[in-house]
Amino acid sequence: MSPTPIRVAVTGAAGHISYALLFRIASGAMFGPEQPLILHLIEIESGMKSLGGTVLEIEDCAFPLLKGMQVTTDLAEGFRDVNWAILVGGIPRRPGMERKDLLDINGRIFVDQGRALERYAAADVRVLVVANPCNTNCLIAMRNAPRIPSDRWMAMTRLDEDRARGFLARKAGVSTTDVSRVAVWGNHSATQYPDIYLASICGRPVPEVIQDEPWLQGEFMRGVQQRGSAVLQARGASSAGSAAHAIIEAVRSVIEPTPAGDWHSMAVCADGSYGIERGLISSFPVQSNGQGLTIVHGLDLHEFSRARIQTSIDELRDERSHVTELLPAG
Repeated sequence: MSPTPIRVAVTGAAGHISYALLFRIASGAMFGPEQPLILHLIEIESGMKSLGGTVLEIEDCAFPLLKGMQVTTDLAEGFRDVNWAILVGGIPRRPGMERKDLLDINGRIFVDQGRALERYAAADVRVLVVANPCNTNCLIAMRNAPRIPSDRWMAMTRLDEDRARGFLARKAGVSTTDVSRVAVWGNHSATQYPDIYLASICGRPVPEVIQDEPWLQGEFMRGVQQRGSAVLQARGASSAGSAAHAIIEAVRSVIEPTPAGDWHSMAVCADGSYGIERGLISSFPVQSNGQGLTIVHGLDLHEFSRARIQTSIDELRDERSHVTELLPAG
């Protein structure tokens, strides 16, 4: 007997990231080759014509696992009974905009989305926030959906992890599969900290393999933190294909058990460990048993790492302060 189809909502479904993402979800790349699904494609009115073209293309692929599509501008219809919500849609940062401007605009979008998920989503829904500033957008949506347990909410830092793994592999002259235990801490922003002291290359600590601490503490960190800007300058548009790939991998890291001794990076609701205030949405090293994510506890952090993590946590607190009016008490 075929498994029951799961319902997967994607907001911003007409955007560049979603265009790179939807075909892969429908093909089974996200949930596996045996899991049928129904796509809920959510867009604002101005994007519906373009989304209509994407729907035609998806239909033309005749994906065996795809059992239906719902296309809508209505959050109630879009989130009804969904098991996964991938929140990609948001207003992008434009020239002259400050990060706080983006928080003001997108924050209100995520109030509405949180309330709609609270009311209409399936009881087992999991939510991955991609639209930036994703940590604080996730916090806003989560606080507006108190019925959904806090461990079901995630903001994506998998692309940062993948970028860090690539930089380290190229520097060491090894395959990316030889790089493990890559932890990204804090905010998905220029303050994020890709941990150079916890990561391993071929089972050895990174500083033992790459004996160039100025590069690790300088060019490597800046390269990961500023990679999105470098992509934007190079192609005239923000990351789309790599972001879509990271979304796929992020979801798979939740539904598949983490390899023994390894971890991945995801922004999740802080539990007070590592001195990070409970309730903030911060990136941590996380592991999965195939049923959900847990923060990896008991890691010995380098003094250099602690200082960089604190800088990013301070930024998250500042962002939270800026959107206080959007956060219901509790």
